[in-house]
Order: sequence, then structure tokens, then C-alpha cells
Amino acid sequence: MVLSILRKMDPVTKFSLTLQILGLTLCALSLLCSAFTFQDYSDALGKSILFFEGQRSGRLPPNQQLTWRGNSGLSDGSSYHVDLVGGYYDAGDNVKFGLPMAFTTTLLSWSVIEFGSSMQNHLENAKAAIRWGTDYLLKASTATPGALYVQVGDPNMDHHCWERPEDMDTPRNVYKVSTQNPGSDVAAETAAALAAASVVFKDSDPSYSTKLLKTAMKVFDFADKYRGSYSDSLNSVVCPFYCSYSGYLDELLWGASWLHRASQNSSYLAYIQSNGHILGADDDDYSFSWDDKRAGTKVLLSKGFLEKNTQEFQLYKAHSDNYICSLIPGSSSFQAQYTAGGLFYKASESNLQYVTTTAFLLLTYAKYLSSNGGVATCGSSTVKAENLIALAKKQVDYILGDNPAKMSYMVGFGERYPQHVHHRGSSLPSIHAHPDHIACNDGFQYLYSRSPNPNVLTGAILGGPDNRDNFADDRNNYQQSEPATYINAPFVGAVAFFSSKTTTN
Repeated sequence: MVLSILRKMDPVTKFSLTLQILGLTLCALSLLCSAFTFQDYSDALGKSILFFEGQRSGRLPPNQQLTWRGNSGLSDGSSYHVDLVGGYYDAGDNVKFGLPMAFTTTLLSWSVIEFGSSMQNHLENAKAAIRWGTDYLLKASTATPGALYVQVGDPNMDHHCWERPEDMDTPRNVYKVSTQNPGSDVAAETAAALAAASVVFKDSDPSYSTKLLKTAMKVFDFADKYRGSYSDSLNSVVCPFYCSYSGYLDELLWGASWLHRASQNSSYLAYIQSNGHILGADDDDYSFSWDDKRAGTKVLLSKGFLEKNTQEFQLYKAHSDNYICSLIPGSSSFQAQYTAGGLFYKASESNLQYVTTTAFLLLTYAKYLSSNGGVATCGSSTVKAENLIALAKKQVDYILGDNPAKMSYMVGFGERYPQHVHHRGSSLPSIHAHPDHIACNDGFQYLYSRSPNPNVLTGAILGGPDNRDNFADDRNNYQQSEPATYINAPFVGAVAFFSSKTTTN
């Protein structure tokens, strides 16, 4: 099968693909083919979690480790008589976007659920990162009956300024979805985040876990009953920034799946069975992101079939196989694109967000398959869990510096990493080093400066290189140099797996 595929390819593509297949085969035989030690992965894990401290909004706690940051957004929501202090800035700006923040929280929680046992002394910091998100999402979900607050900050005004979050003087407008102006996508993702987090805190903080789950149920009911896309309700406030291009059906199935996982309430199983086909259960999709949840939902639900032989979920195992097979070079349904250096490539802007979600799903599905010795079926061939782990490892290692440029795309990790990060707080002088206010337009000199960022945004994974493995360390090139919470969140789980499983070669 592999040979017949290779014969039809041009020589350059054939050679590159042959090397990738050979590399995956060798690595699958032994996970000893690594440029990094398990201590390196543990270091990367700690830093990938620490990054979230740099994204915090609100009043910072005494144990804040990224000390160049200060308090910010302390009056968020007050002009609307609600408390919306806290949460995360999504990327390099100072807006709190609800959809990516909720997705980030869901993926951080899923990382801990699947790989928390490998996190060792980093586990508490990971849980603190989740709680920083859920504390805010609880406020947003419960402040006003029949409404969900989904954003703080006018993105168009915010993007006209280059200023520290501590100095913000742009409008802190508050936006919500409601029964009249629905947002099933952002509401169902918020429900997923709260439900997933309830699993994380079930043993360590049962009362908090219960609060999360009960709120998740209410928010999901709101999402399901009042259907519509938040992009239609809020228009230019969320588009083109975090427009819900995939619609809201994928989030409804995703949210129900997490509520089923968290509550074990049979009503959610019934909901999935009754509505799955309408909500995308039969669709194959080949990426997983803050916008499109279909591939993640298939993998999440496949667990029920693989580990408990729940027949209702056999369909999701089959579609998970389709997703996995699309990633495997040499598979009959292979369709993914990889760079010559071996990086999964999906988009020119912020490509590493797709790499980290892909690596996470590969490892999670490998874990589910391993629970009963299962395999992924790709036409007439099969793919074992070891092959998935090897492919995920290639992506993780590439991000950490095992790539043609010999550059780590995680800030603060390795000997060589980007110095000109597209991030306001990191690129401007710290509030402690420069206490005087830096106004909206005065900050642009730092955006265009060729000097390295004065504040190291430790652990931030950037947008990453292009389809030829080239990276421009240019602060103004946001497509490659901007970090985001949803790039890091799935990486936390992926690198945690290797921090306990890998040894050196």
C-alpha cells in the first residue's frame, strides 16, 4: 500500500515522505530516539504552565512567579454592575475573548485528566491555571440570569494601541449572549470547560467541583435551548478575531460529551444518541481548534467504546480512526501536510495551535487504544498506539528545538528561542521598571524596536515557522511571533506524557 502511494508522487515529495515513514517506524520501534531527556520535558512542562501567569488579568496572587506583570483590569464589568475581574488575555493583546478562553480551560483540564499523573510537582500549578480560568467563567456564567458574558474589551480599539495591560485606558466594553441574542457556540464551550474542570477538582475540592458541574449543566441547557451563533449576535465585536466559522453544532456535541464524561448522567448519553447525527457525529474533520471541536469530540467519545465497550460510541471510534489515519504518512487516507523538517502544517497564521492540538489528540487516542490493545484501522492496514506516540513526539520535539532552524519555539526553553515576541506586556518595559504611564500610541516604539523583549514570557509557544520551516523573529510578524493560551493548553498534556515516558538516546 505504501509503495503504491509513493510511486505516484514526484521525487522530492516521495523522498521527504519516505524519510518521514522511516523515521516514524524507527521511533515506533523504540521511543529512545530523542533529542531531549525526560528532565528536559519536565522543564518544558513547568514553563508551558508558567506562561499562563503572563496572561493573567485581575489581581495577581502573592505567589505570582512572572513578577514583571502587575494587576490589571480591576474594574472589568463594573460599569455594567457585574464583576468580571480575572480570567486570561488570549494572546498578545489585552482583550478577554470568551470562546478561546473557555477552549483553553477545557484543554488544560483535559490535559490534567489524561496526563496529570505524569505532571508530578507541576500538577498544582496546572490546576491553579485551570482555576484562574474557571473562577472567571463561573462569574461570567452566573452574574446575570439568562445571559453569559463572553468578552471584555473592544478589540478594534485595543488593537489600535500598544500598551501594557496595567496601563489600559481603552474601552473595557462588556459583551454578552442572551436568550434574545444567543451564542450556543461560546456557551456550549463554556459548559465544556466547567464540566471538564469539575473532573479535575472532583477529589481535591469536591464542593468546587460540584459548583462547576452544576453551572456547566445550566449553561449547556441555555446553549441548547436558545440556539444561534455568537458571531451573528455580536458581529464585528468577535469577527474576524474569533468568528465561529464552524458554527455551533460542533460545540453542542462537544459540550454534551464533556457533561456525559463529568456527570455520568444517562440523560447526556441519550442526548448524544438522539442528536449526534444532527450535530456532526458523521462528519470527518481533520483539525481541532478553538473553533472546530469535531475531531476532539470523536476522540473523547471513543474512550467509552475502547475502555467500556459502550456500543453507542463505536461510531466515534471509527471516525477517530479516520482522523488519525489522515495524519499517518503512508496510510491509505493520508492527507495531512508536513514540512520537510517534519512539522504538521495547517495554516500560515499561528500554525502551532494545530500542531499542539494534534499532538495531544494523538497521545490521548494512543492512551485509549492501549487500554485494551486496540489499533486504529486505516483501510486494510492498522496503526498501533506506538506509531501515534512517535508522531506526536516528532511534533513536540520540533517545537522544543529539534528542527532545521535549531530553534525552540517555546520562549525561555533551550539555548535559542525567539526574542521579539508579539506581546504587549512582554515587549514594553515592566510596570516595576517603568512606573510611569505609557500611553496608547507611545507604546508603538517598542513594537517596532529591534531590541529583544525586556520581559521574558517564559513558556509561551509562538505561532511558529512557515511551510518551509522558516521563522522570522520579528515582533511585527504576528502570524509567526504571537503566543496564545490555546497553543499552550494542549501542549501541557502532550509534554507531560513525555516527561515521564522518555529517556535519552
